[in-house]
Amino acid sequence: MLLSTAYFPPLSWLALAARDMTLSPDRVLPSHVLLEACENYQKQSYRNRCYILAGDGPQMLQVPVVHGGSMAIRDVQVDYSTPWVLRTQRALDTAYETAAYYEYYRDDLFALLDARPATLWELNLSSIRFLLDKTGVTCALVPTTEFIGPNLEADDYRFTIHPKHPDTVLEDLGLACPYYQVFRDRLGRFTQNLSSLDLLFNEGPDSIVWLKKL
Repeated sequence: MLLSTAYFPPLSWLALAARDMTLSPDRVLPSHVLLEACENYQKQSYRNRCYILAGDGPQMLQVPVVHGGSMAIRDVQVDYSTPWVLRTQRALDTAYETAAYYEYYRDDLFALLDARPATLWELNLSSIRFLLDKTGVTCALVPTTEFIGPNLEADDYRFTIHPKHPDTVLEDLGLACPYYQVFRDRLGRFTQNLSSLDLLFNEGPDSIVWLKKL
């Protein structure tokens, strides 16, 4: 399976990473994901943004990047000239302070952000590994060594999962079903396909139960 890098990726990304993971009483067989490492950076994509659920609806959290240098995805530099890390932490506190499991993951999450990785690739890889670890998804991530053109026969989702394009991944996997969300009653609806952080903060260790339909 081919997936693009992403910043605290959406639930459809995590669901695909978990799809081929096998759980049984005596062993766990990991899924395998080829992570696109040879593309050019794409603006307005999940590569530098994610969406959380605030009191008035979905809220975008964006990572500013330095323009003008190499735009190869592994070379793109994160711009720390503005206090976006602090703004992100405050937004997460406001949105999820009453979520059942937020306090259990907050310190590790904030430490990840406070580490200030130099490149977007490093930041995204840290965010992906954080989510895999905390949700219980066992997945072998293998960076690509050359750019592969769109390949429908290789389970290629690099260009499918995009904030400006509708995707049917969760529906196709039978996961278009609600879980508890803090602001669902206020908003009057379940909000789909936010950052996987939303599932983690609300479902905690039961995230894997939802992802694997156990």
